[in-house]
Amino acid sequence: MKQDVQEITYLLDNHFFTNIEGEDIQKGKVNVLLTVTKASNAFNLAFKLQGTVVIPCDRCLDNMDFPVDTTARLIVKFGKDYAEESDEIIIIPETEGAINLAWFLYEFVALSLPIKHIHAPGKCNKQMSTQLKKHTAKAEGDEDDFNLDDGENIGVSDDDLNDDIDPRWDALRELKDKQ
Repeated sequence: MKQDVQEITYLLDNHFFTNIEGEDIQKGKVNVLLTVTKASNAFNLAFKLQGTVVIPCDRCLDNMDFPVDTTARLIVKFGKDYAEESDEIIIIPETEGAINLAWFLYEFVALSLPIKHIHAPGKCNKQMSTQLKKHTAKAEGDEDDFNLDDGENIGVSDDDLNDDIDPRWDALRELKDKQ
């Protein structure tokens, strides 16, 4: 590097996500701003990632757009052999003098996604929701309690949830109901 600080931009597009062979993301458009700061014995890499990726909904399996807005950092040092000292510190061989950031960029995007990928309420594929409702086991008398669009407690009624609640929470529930 000729300067102490250098900025580099990348575009992670459909081609990138297809070629990286990650399981979670197959399409997207994410802009990356990489700021490299040269220190005496290391390089500090600060990443700012913004854009949108396409991931499958865990409930209806249709694709959904999910926004990505995250930051990450790596510290790259020179050493004898390649090693990952921690999640943020990478040692690369002095003889090599280069690092491929592709997998790191993919991981930064993938780690910014929530564990559950579910459409917003009412946006899931109606046909798939109907099939899921038809094949979901439910207790007798719970016909009206099944609601795929609320995102939680599928096939469980409020009465079922309240049966196991400690009675000491009733005072808090009353305060909530007053609001």
